[in-house]
Amino acid sequence: MRIPFLKKIDLYIIRKFLGTFLFALLLIILIVVIFDISEKIDDFIAKGAPIKAIVFDYYCNFVPYFANLFSSMFIFIAVIFFTSKMAGDSEIIAILASGVSFKRLMVPYIVSATLLAAFSMLLINWVIPPANQKRIEFESKYIKNRFVNTDRDIHRQILPGQFAYMESYNATFMIGYKFALEQFEDGQLKSKILADYIQWDTTINKWRISNCFVRTYDSVGNETITQYRKIDTTLNMEPADYAHRDNIVEAMNRRELLDFIALERMRGSDNIVVWELERHRRFAYVFSTFILTLIGVSLSSRKRRGGIGFNIGMGILLAFTYILFMQVSTVLSTNADLPPIIAVWVPNIIYGLVGIFLYSRARK
Repeated sequence: MRIPFLKKIDLYIIRKFLGTFLFALLLIILIVVIFDISEKIDDFIAKGAPIKAIVFDYYCNFVPYFANLFSSMFIFIAVIFFTSKMAGDSEIIAILASGVSFKRLMVPYIVSATLLAAFSMLLINWVIPPANQKRIEFESKYIKNRFVNTDRDIHRQILPGQFAYMESYNATFMIGYKFALEQFEDGQLKSKILADYIQWDTTINKWRISNCFVRTYDSVGNETITQYRKIDTTLNMEPADYAHRDNIVEAMNRRELLDFIALERMRGSDNIVVWELERHRRFAYVFSTFILTLIGVSLSSRKRRGGIGFNIGMGILLAFTYILFMQVSTVLSTNADLPPIIAVWVPNIIYGLVGIFLYSRARK
């Protein structure tokens, strides 16, 4: 079916765009898979990973994740490559000489970028998360440890007015050390439990608080202290709340991610910035498709005496500086209190301005 406002030349450019992108993507994925196999083959053999699980549970879910993760970079390189080739073959000059403006020339590029961005948005928010769940489970079983926790001085609000504290938590043995539990009512401390450690008892599915003191306060502030060797109790927290995967949010769709952030914020988690970065990155990353497409066309639409080598080199340089900028802003957010939304969007804003500048020069 033909789209009314698209001409033959538009369809030609769209085919070039999508064809080059898919070819570059498949080539890079093949190389990455080969290197990944060579790196993990010892783990697969040592832990007895079945061939079926390696192929279907890991690589069939690894490929979409990796492809989407770097799709905007592949789009950028694809635009640079095929547009430079068109310019080198004087096709761009012929198109502009026929009365087509540079602005109109951008239409098939924007259409292609929109299709890829929409597909990426669908993948990253709803399709890839369940695929990542299977991939992460495979990695946990055959490649690396299932859970981690490197946090210190853990503070959590487990219920309104109820706060839990642990100096550290051992995910392997499900033990929290130097445990404290405080209960507040109307802003007043009503009780406080101090214990050497707390451990999850898998036989009764309850927490066992050992070597503890329970302090209670009446309405006038009088304190009563009671000592217990152990207390088995039910709390509004589970071992999984403290023993999480580093990449747990990769297995969440957008709705699940928002609910998870709200829950972690209520608990007072120290990792809110990390989750917020993931939330904003999902949309900002998709939007970068348009920015990198604009920069790619503006850079490579002119015919250069040295051929396409300069354009490809400049494109790769810009792509790597963009990735570097994203990493620097992420570090500033996690370590220097830079708001996550700013950390994620500043690289897009700066490179968007670079794209507008290059576009204005390319039109002349």
